[in-house]
Amino acid sequence: MDALLDSPIRFVTTRHEQGAAFMADVYGRLSGRPGVCLSTLGPGATNLVTGVADANMDHAPLVAIAGQAETARLHKESHQVLKLDALFHPITKYSSRILTPAVINEVVRKAFKVAMSEKKGAAFIEFPENLAKLEVDESPLRVKNPVLPEPETGRVARVAELISQAREPIILAGNGVIRAGACQALAEFAEQLNIPVANTFMAKGVIPFRHPMALGSVGLQANDYANCGFSRADVIICVGYDLVEYHPKLWHPTRDRVIIHIDTVSAEVDAHYQVSAGVVGDIRHSLNRIAALSEPRAGTRMRPLRDALIAEMNRHRDDQAFPLKPQKIIWDLRTAMASEDIVICDVGAHKLWMARMFRCDQPNTCIISNGFASMGIAVPGAIAAKLLNPGRRVVAVTGDAGFLMNSQELETALRLRTPLVILIWNDSGYGLIEWKQMTTFGRPSHVSFSNPDFVAYARAFGAKGYRVEKAAELLPILKRALDDNTVSIIDCPVDYSENLKLTEQLGEMVSPI
Repeated sequence: MDALLDSPIRFVTTRHEQGAAFMADVYGRLSGRPGVCLSTLGPGATNLVTGVADANMDHAPLVAIAGQAETARLHKESHQVLKLDALFHPITKYSSRILTPAVINEVVRKAFKVAMSEKKGAAFIEFPENLAKLEVDESPLRVKNPVLPEPETGRVARVAELISQAREPIILAGNGVIRAGACQALAEFAEQLNIPVANTFMAKGVIPFRHPMALGSVGLQANDYANCGFSRADVIICVGYDLVEYHPKLWHPTRDRVIIHIDTVSAEVDAHYQVSAGVVGDIRHSLNRIAALSEPRAGTRMRPLRDALIAEMNRHRDDQAFPLKPQKIIWDLRTAMASEDIVICDVGAHKLWMARMFRCDQPNTCIISNGFASMGIAVPGAIAAKLLNPGRRVVAVTGDAGFLMNSQELETALRLRTPLVILIWNDSGYGLIEWKQMTTFGRPSHVSFSNPDFVAYARAFGAKGYRVEKAAELLPILKRALDDNTVSIIDCPVDYSENLKLTEQLGEMVSPI
């Protein structure tokens, strides 16, 4: 810590190590460069675990460094000693313990290299305290960025042949497209060949929602509009798709479609993801070369799916019911925000609504964790997003439960002078769990709780607090809070009875084509 005083590195003191890990997680996902989080030994290190695991499963580059007791104590039972490199081994791509200062340059360089290599993820370094006192003559090793391989010509030709022969193809775009910087290439590919695109939760904005081929998000584990497209498709083109984003058995239960895999790495083994042909290499080059060899389609029969989704998004724009319906909250939020502004979405019932109905025209403007899917990410994640993008407005969308898991980072945001808005969907319960309980058992179990006065809570930290008391108030409050040059909390009651209505609607839905 003392050495950092003389370093150009910007260090952010958080109020909990989990907050630090989530900040590094979101920093890595938005920037494409590893976010770094630091903790002390023992409980400090274990508090990093959830955020590190989240980054690893969501393929966000992150390097975690934790202190450790002196090496003379590591062989025996001792105060605050855990074998941290073993603890972090299952939740990282690389976990190492430094045992001599001479290897620090190699360990650090490898940690960053592995975190950055596809598929990106987390690395961990354990640093014993007695080694911190020692001198070392080594210098940092040079950064060497690997070059992605060019797609193999024969495989490109085979994929182009399958696409040209397809009756009704569909594209499933994953977060790997964003990591590869291939969003523009995908939009041009879809438009040139007239193939509709469904994106995973983590790939929102991978092509603009206004794009005529955009079908929206898939991943509700129900017969949603986009899933109707998968049921009609004969060829499914998976581009930059990670299995943790949306399990193949949910969109390919029949295991009888032609699966095409386009990614920077080879396909994972899964009984529902048997690849007929694949192209591994630079995604941008792969898409461009495949498009050049493929026959454009005359049209697609899936346009009604897009029209039906747009109609549903518009249905509640003027709804005045109170508490507010999820659809109305999202409509007003999208209206208040510019297309380049950023939403960090926590985990809960609101996540499914945001993934389904929040329209995105740019990648990385709606961050959703769907690999590890951990509650508590929104507030620290929003701070990281604002630090990285000071000229863009940032909103943390969270439930009341997820907010209180890391609400202590309000002080961090105010200390750092990072203006942001925290929109709390307040239902005094674990809404997503209740949704599943009601669907499965027809009754809730132990999901209700009480909340503090969120407006008073905000003011206690020195933030601004707003409470929505009727539907017409939300949009003006959002606009005012977004213009506040501080941290603002909006307490918005939500009517989650819409959850069960959505379940019924999706269960009865038949594709309109």
